Amino acid sequence: MKPPDLAQFDDAEVRSWSGAVEPLHTAATHAQLKFSRVNLAPVKDKGALMEALARGLKLPEHFGHNFDALADSLEDRECVGKKGVVVVLEHADHFRKAHPGDWRTLNEILDEAVEFWKERLVAFWVFVT
Repeated sequence: MKPPDLAQFDDAEVRSWSGAVEPLHTAATHAQLKFSRVNLAPVKDKGALMEALARGLKLPEHFGHNFDALADSLEDRECVGKKGVVVVLEHADHFRKAHPGDWRTLNEILDEAVEFWKERLVAFWVFVT
């Protein structure tokens, strides 16, 4: 599977990805975007989700481990870097099926972050594997 042109901030979105992660990493590097991987395989509940996101996205120590704090953090320039970010949410199926409400909320927050950064001409891509 070939990644899209990640430098095109106006095409950024939350999307499914079924291929290997390395081409995304290579494309992010080529586009000079920050690259973050979040492993959701061990995530069993919302608390573990917040911990995985904090670790994978390298959120600040003061991150509040709730959806409001996540939304705020994703609108912080440190989270996205100079030109933007590519976030890969790996092994998401189990959490998505077990916690559909939390998954829906997470997707809404990610979609809002994509739009927030598009307005600022910054790429914010999310790939869900």
